[in-house]
Amino acid sequence: MKKIIIVLLAAFITIPAMPQFLKFGLKAGAQSTDLPVYDINSTSSAIEAAENASWGFHAGAFLRIKLLAIYLQPEVVFAQNTFEYNVTENAVTTLKEQKFSNLNIPLLVGFKLGPVRLNAGPAATIQIGQPEDLLSGADFEQMYKGAVWGYQAGLGIDLLKRLTLDARYAGTFGDAFGETITLGSQTFKLDKGVPSWIISLGFLF
Repeated sequence: MKKIIIVLLAAFITIPAMPQFLKFGLKAGAQSTDLPVYDINSTSSAIEAAENASWGFHAGAFLRIKLLAIYLQPEVVFAQNTFEYNVTENAVTTLKEQKFSNLNIPLLVGFKLGPVRLNAGPAATIQIGQPEDLLSGADFEQMYKGAVWGYQAGLGIDLLKRLTLDARYAGTFGDAFGETITLGSQTFKLDKGVPSWIISLGFLF
């Protein structure tokens, strides 16, 4: 994963030397992400999603490299979502928040169909920091992997040769983001195969 980041940063530095087939851009927007579902429902503890999805934000940079009829678009994007859960401990239910901060690194392959761009490709998601523990006495850190592979696919349009508008669907390969957690004598899992709908506005230099 570190090698990917180094390659992307090196590519950004060499932008002035390759203006004829390479463009640099900045982007920002919002994403709607389904809540991770915790399979925790014991006699004394339970976690239930307070909503089906949560809106978050993202911002980052991208390169667009033209290769004949297609283009490559690597990106480095910071994304953050805050999820709400009804957490029950010892017959008392409280509303708690859990914030996820990620660095998303998609590598998209696309082509233009008239004014519309179509693109898709793999995407790595690197977790930044540690989400809050929802249950007292439980170490949730063991439930999360530092990185997970997924994909993004969607369409976009360029406006006035500078502005870009994109809509994408993002998913993960596999249902589990992390490992299990043990509470007392019971073991539980986390379903982190959470899809997102991403809308972003960008500017090409």
